[in-house]
Amino acid sequence: MLEVIAQMGVLIGAGIVLRLARPDGRDPELLRRGLTDIVYYLLLPALVLGALWRTELGWDSVRIAWLAATGVVAALWLAGVGCRLCRVEAPTRGALMLAAAFPNVTYLGLPVLEATFGPWARGVAIQYDLFACTPLLLTLGILTARKYGTASASDATGIGRSLLQVPALWAAVFAVVLNLSGVPAPAMADALLRLLGNAVPPLMLIALGLGLRWQGAGSRQLLRVAPVLAIQLVLMPLLVWGLALATGLDQRLLAPVVLEAAMPSMVLGMVICDRYGLDATIYATAVTLSTALSMLTLPLWYRILV
Repeated sequence: MLEVIAQMGVLIGAGIVLRLARPDGRDPELLRRGLTDIVYYLLLPALVLGALWRTELGWDSVRIAWLAATGVVAALWLAGVGCRLCRVEAPTRGALMLAAAFPNVTYLGLPVLEATFGPWARGVAIQYDLFACTPLLLTLGILTARKYGTASASDATGIGRSLLQVPALWAAVFAVVLNLSGVPAPAMADALLRLLGNAVPPLMLIALGLGLRWQGAGSRQLLRVAPVLAIQLVLMPLLVWGLALATGLDQRLLAPVVLEAAMPSMVLGMVICDRYGLDATIYATAVTLSTALSMLTLPLWYRILV
């Protein structure tokens, strides 16, 4: 696991170097968006289609989705209660709640699981994300941002529309239909999907490095972020671990699922913070610190679980 984390760290570090070096004066945010657009619209749907077409779907898929959803909702509630007790102002409260609730299960989780357990673990990461985390982010997450943010945005009908505009979700639906119908994957299509999918992990890690932002943090800001780190890196995986054991999740899936729950805060939340007028600075601090700390906590979780 340490070797895997070291490899992930090198690719994330490459993204950070690109962000700081600005080769040929290029805007690092434009570089990041270019990479993520290619992944979002082409490579990730191909990976999702190929992985879910081949993955065995059954009651464990339902358990994975339920565990992921329960972890997200519990973390969102816990962060909200903590912010209310500490009387944190609304824009900061919304940003901290999103940072605590939504882990980086695709951009970091998928490469970590694949490198640690093998290509079969792609299906775990995809199910954890697309069957629970992404739908919750685009519904409950946006509703949270609308409630605590200062900027006006689209009306409630835009939430359902945003779900329909996620290419990977459409790929997941198509893959599940093909999978449950018993349609075999043609050799040429399978090879093409594997080729496209193999490009996703390194590009996502580089994009993650490009997206990390450190804008300085005073002691007060660090104190506010500390509970988020505890929820995201310790409490959420503990909860998911306990529930996974209680629900009888396949032992082979236990470690990958708990590691997904132990991932740091997702980078995509910064876009939501900017759009809805949440405290993007404190969210960026939470993402950067949780990602750095996860390089230490993920090997510890792996050591405990395996």
